[in-house]
Amino acid sequence: MASISLFSQNVRLEGIVKDTTNAPLEMANVMAVNKATKAVDAYSITNDKGKYLLNLNPNATYNVRITFLGLKTKNLSIETKTENIVQNVVLSADANELAAVEVVREMPVSIKGDTIIYNADSFKNGTERKLEDVLKKLPGVEVNKDGEIEVEGKKVQKVMVEGKDFFDGDTKIATKNIPADALDKIQVLRNYNEVTNLKGLENNEENVAINIKLKEGKKNFWFGDVTAGIGVGNEEDRHIINPKLFYYSPKYSINVIGNFNNIGELPLTMQDYFKFTGGFKNMMKKGGTSFNVTSNDLGIMGMRNDRAAAIDAKFGAANFSYNPSKAWAISGFGIFSANETDLETNSRTVRTDKPQGGNPVVTTEDVRNLSKQQNNLGMFKLSSSYVPSEKVHFDYDGLLKISDQDEHASVLSSIFNDVYTTKKQKPFSFSQNLNYYYTMDDKNVFAFEMQHLYQDENPFYNANLYKDALVNLFPPPFTALSGYDNSQNRNDVNQDRFVKTNKIDAKLDYYYMLTPKSNINITLGNTNSYQDFDSHIFQILDNGSQNTLDGPENNNDVNYAFNDAFLGLHYKFIKGKFTFNPGVSAHAYTMDNEQLGTDYKKTFYRVLPDVYALWQLKKSETLTYNFSLSNNFTDINKLAQGYLVPNYNSLFRGNRMLENSLSQVHSLRYFKYNMFNFENIFANITYTRQVDAIKNRAMFTSVNQVSSAVNMNSNFADETLSGNGAYGRSFLRYYKAGTRIGLNWSKFNNIRVNPDNSEFFQTTKSFTQSYNVNFSTNYKEIPNIELAYNFSVNDNFSDVFYTDAPSVTLEYYFWNAFSFTSEYTFYHNRNKSKTVNNEYDFLSANLLYQRKNSKWEWKLSATNLLNTTSLNDSSFNQLGGSSSFSSYVVQPRYLILSLKYAL
Repeated sequence: MASISLFSQNVRLEGIVKDTTNAPLEMANVMAVNKATKAVDAYSITNDKGKYLLNLNPNATYNVRITFLGLKTKNLSIETKTENIVQNVVLSADANELAAVEVVREMPVSIKGDTIIYNADSFKNGTERKLEDVLKKLPGVEVNKDGEIEVEGKKVQKVMVEGKDFFDGDTKIATKNIPADALDKIQVLRNYNEVTNLKGLENNEENVAINIKLKEGKKNFWFGDVTAGIGVGNEEDRHIINPKLFYYSPKYSINVIGNFNNIGELPLTMQDYFKFTGGFKNMMKKGGTSFNVTSNDLGIMGMRNDRAAAIDAKFGAANFSYNPSKAWAISGFGIFSANETDLETNSRTVRTDKPQGGNPVVTTEDVRNLSKQQNNLGMFKLSSSYVPSEKVHFDYDGLLKISDQDEHASVLSSIFNDVYTTKKQKPFSFSQNLNYYYTMDDKNVFAFEMQHLYQDENPFYNANLYKDALVNLFPPPFTALSGYDNSQNRNDVNQDRFVKTNKIDAKLDYYYMLTPKSNINITLGNTNSYQDFDSHIFQILDNGSQNTLDGPENNNDVNYAFNDAFLGLHYKFIKGKFTFNPGVSAHAYTMDNEQLGTDYKKTFYRVLPDVYALWQLKKSETLTYNFSLSNNFTDINKLAQGYLVPNYNSLFRGNRMLENSLSQVHSLRYFKYNMFNFENIFANITYTRQVDAIKNRAMFTSVNQVSSAVNMNSNFADETLSGNGAYGRSFLRYYKAGTRIGLNWSKFNNIRVNPDNSEFFQTTKSFTQSYNVNFSTNYKEIPNIELAYNFSVNDNFSDVFYTDAPSVTLEYYFWNAFSFTSEYTFYHNRNKSKTVNNEYDFLSANLLYQRKNSKWEWKLSATNLLNTTSLNDSSFNQLGGSSSFSSYVVQPRYLILSLKYAL
């Protein structure tokens, strides 16, 4: 009530900012500094009509500063009474004249061209410790739990510090480790393109990067902190050691990060490892062909820390950059992660079959899975960039990824009784990236880009099942293997796989500027991939001897070559508020696979169109349409005709005769960002239709399945319709609110095989919905609160699951030394069939003590204060239309006392 009363007494200062031609100025910066307190009491950015609005205190005197890039700054002295004030402003074209009044405060948010600049200190309340803590408070910026950043509904692709890539721009490493007290400015770079030669030639409207400007005291000096903590009152040893050291100068930079703990903090998960591209981009995205090398990772799970019973993590990373000259920059990083993880999962999977003319048949399996994983991961990259002039840009990158992964699992199944599985793999990959850009003159630009991937994978899988009376009723799929001995007490099945990939993508682009607002782009490109695939299934008998299973259907020795040579033509032109970029590409495809002593080769040609269109309604309001028609090809994994063992209850075999699928994608995106009232709106709808998709032909016996890959009949297309949207707004300076909606409808088709070997088409549909609302405050001297509510619906072929998740977060900085933060989330999971109705909640809290200007900080933290034992999740599998509901055992309550020293 106090804050409502306070704002009701404000005096409104409003008006229009124009230039000397009487044209309104959009995105001019207006700031009011209280002359008595020297504080920024209000700020505004003009809308498309040049309007600004400030809420000021009554009976006060202000210096109001109005700035616009390229025009002379104007300072006004405004004395408020109790009545509202209208003050129009005209800015003259004299950018070189210095402001007559000394600037005592900086604009919290300002605009310079395509760059939004946030003054970090303007949004801090004293509780922030990491970059993500500050980003969450900025208007128009969101950070999710995985450390991914969204600005104006667009995912940030790169984070830089002082213009230098931070671990190649990885957003998670940046948001979790860059200290908040080092931040001066946060620059959001819209329409970002790191290659100046291609600016204006490519469509960069979706590209966003962030550059961090450091405080002056953090430049040319080492800064960072070292944290050490131990468990308090825990039954077992708990510890954390977390050093972070940074150095930045104009010539070079060094970042060193370490984290050794057994309290569930995962600086790098398995998901992070596999999606980490090291800055490599999808250079063939306009080519019209999709040929992706799939990973043979055996599904070794890298759960988040809240889905593991125990985690022991060791993480070390170093990043450097060096400028031998103004034109040449060298950079690189090394990352090592070693995690030991214990997982305990209880799940129920239900599949409902609806045979033609028969009654529905329901199959249910209850599973308890105890897994122990050990993952050692390493990544190393070296980059070089040489830009001697505005005409020439040359760069090279090399990225090495290695890992050693083991998983041992004990499964108790309601159908199979006890099952023991082992997964091992040591994948290795090396990626290279070579780019050369040359601007011959104002009309001619050349771009050559090439990427090379070498990948070596060697996954090993073992499944050991007990044979009991149920096997006669539900025989395991391994009986389909020729030579398999079904008389053993244990079914001990093993498979070795060896997969090698050499893939080169190369393309040459030529851009010719017809006019300053139109160009022609001719592309000559080629994708070449060569893969080897070897696998062998063998059985260990009860007496310990090996049954080699030498039949050809149990082994693979496959060579596969794929080549796509294409010629593309695109025409881009701007007409008023509209940008059009239609194009077409002509492809010559060659596929050749050798296996089973024969060679199968196919050559064909395709012409594929694509369209990009942009309607710039206003400076910060756009409507974008994308259309693409693309050929999708499988790699060698689905071409190998010998059996593979994906799991203890399934067999899979490929099909050397597979052809490509054809997919069309339509995407419509609306975006609006109003800096006048910090209103952020975006919405996106995407429709995908895939014809002749590569799907499964599967026979189920209870929960066992034997499947093969086939091209689905073109009359049965897979379809997906998805949409998402968000509305957010910061208001009255201290408040931020928003809502977000995500919808996804999918239709998938597969072929099912009846026990009599007859077939039928199975269509499964799913519809997922997610709704979120949130509200937060950001005061300087009183407690701050964030309220959120998320509701999700997972409506699949077999069941409907609902989840409610309200949450509250509290932050309070008090007595100039203490910081208190706490987060509480409540979950309610239930389903339509009323077999699931679970409730659980999580509470965490942190109390920190650090005197002003002191380098020492004490922290008492508590995770899972309510000692919740598990959390839930639901999923849907389109093959068979089965739904699963799982319960993951989580780590118990930990109390950690830590001490941090800041350099």
